[in-house]
Amino acid sequence: SPQASQTIQLHLTWWKEHLGAFLLADITPSRIAELRDKLLASPACGTDGRPLLKKDGSPRRRKSPATVVRYLASLSVVFSTAANEWEWVDQNPVQKVRRPRESRGRVRFLSDDERERLVEACKASPNPYLYTVVIVALSTGARYGEIIGLKWRDIDLVRGTARLERTKNRERRALPLAHIALEAVKELHQKQKPKPSDFVFVRADGAAPMEIRKHWYNAIEQAEIEDFRFHDLRHSAASYLAMNGATLAEIAEVLGHKTLQMVKRYAHLSDQHTAAVVERMNKKIFKTAG
Repeated sequence: SPQASQTIQLHLTWWKEHLGAFLLADITPSRIAELRDKLLASPACGTDGRPLLKKDGSPRRRKSPATVVRYLASLSVVFSTAANEWEWVDQNPVQKVRRPRESRGRVRFLSDDERERLVEACKASPNPYLYTVVIVALSTGARYGEIIGLKWRDIDLVRGTARLERTKNRERRALPLAHIALEAVKELHQKQKPKPSDFVFVRADGAAPMEIRKHWYNAIEQAEIEDFRFHDLRHSAASYLAMNGATLAEIAEVLGHKTLQMVKRYAHLSDQHTAAVVERMNKKIFKTAG
């Protein structure tokens, strides 16, 4: 996909900056390992490749082990081709470099207090779309790109659905818009008086969606929420579903996952909910006479 190609290009540009001055024979596993550690200590980057920094210049977060593994994978493909097809090197040095251990899957969701603070900060934002984007993300579990790319022709305000034409797994899916999310989209529709082909969260020139990331980071800081990414809104939605009794299959369907593997990270929340329900039932039916 174009997004995947862009990401690989970003990786290779970084490696070129740090290894481009060396001869191939001098690019050893130990040198790559040093750069692996440098990557792990460096700030995470946005979709434009620029580091994500706070106002004071410190990193918003550092690159995850999973991200560094992908950097190594991009370099490994280059060296495999150089060794196997071009015979420029005898072997691929990346294969000897230990990969950082990836986590089983991050589950960071907003507490009730954090959610209230974030919603209030988004309401106060000068960006006209931030509040609605965040509410839709929290209530549907949709990804940033899926939400920001919506057009009015994708929205059915009567049925309360948003049709996603392009998803990460390349399948169409419908988002149910309900309650506060539907009201927020309806209010936006009334303000815009849009054409069907217009983006829902449109830029001033009408040619593309508005960029909201700067205002998102400001809202996170304003709400004093630590270690939280936009994608964690998706985890929050899934966690709330699990805690309210949704099965893993239902969560997978809402999030648009083909298998249950990706949603197993929420199983413990569902288990906790089930245990709490059973405990309440037992207390009620086996209560002792006072």
